[in-house]
Amino acid sequence: MKPRSLPKTVAPLPDELLSGWLSRLAAANYCDDAELLAHLRIDTAHGTALNFNVDAAAAAKIANAARIDPDVVRSLTFPAMTPREASLTAQMPFQHCLQCSREGLSLRHWRRAWAFDCQVCGTRLVQTLGKTGDEQLPDKLIYRARRGAGMLECAARSRSPKQLRRAMRAVTFSMSLKGCHGEPLFALQSHRPEVRLFCLAAIAAARSHPLAKAAIVSFAIDDFARVALLRAFEKEHRLLAAVDHIAQRRARSKVPMTAESRN
Repeated sequence: MKPRSLPKTVAPLPDELLSGWLSRLAAANYCDDAELLAHLRIDTAHGTALNFNVDAAAAAKIANAARIDPDVVRSLTFPAMTPREASLTAQMPFQHCLQCSREGLSLRHWRRAWAFDCQVCGTRLVQTLGKTGDEQLPDKLIYRARRGAGMLECAARSRSPKQLRRAMRAVTFSMSLKGCHGEPLFALQSHRPEVRLFCLAAIAAARSHPLAKAAIVSFAIDDFARVALLRAFEKEHRLLAAVDHIAQRRARSKVPMTAESRN
């Protein structure tokens, strides 16, 4: 026996996630997500479980209750992705748009690790569990992070794995400097805004300058930065040798200036 059509229906919006639309559909019919799914006889209590895979039977039940085509229901899930895209797509929401969230929206592109600004209203996305204020975040960091996010998207969608490896190497180095542990992919989806922005900014820095040289310019190769380099590039001995060579050359160039300043 098919569930009866719901008293009220809402039209899905472009790029809307199935779970978000189901939440809006439930609210329009004065119930919550779990009650709606139970009414539809779908064997899950959370709509988020359907975002990556909704079978034909479940799609038909939802479509019948909401009076829309089953193909529309399936279009609200994530499409087939390459392994690179899938690795950079969060299973659970880690950021959102404050303005659009107030209207009950949950959009697909918010789940991408490279998403930075809302494609609907243009507002910068914020971490779901992090701080919402920008007072402590420099404008230059936000600018560079936005550039890094665009480069990460290009790397994820390109057919060359080299671009993504380069981006992940920059993230690994920035994690070392921040004292973060774990996988670079998780750092890009961090609920700590300063960590995520720093990692994205590092991708932009690595593109405009060789990463080792950028480290020398930015951190003067003190002991802390050297440990970070060793952790990030322990298997890249040629890169570390280049770091030492540049650091020694810079040190020699500073000696005459130091001696002259003391006279």
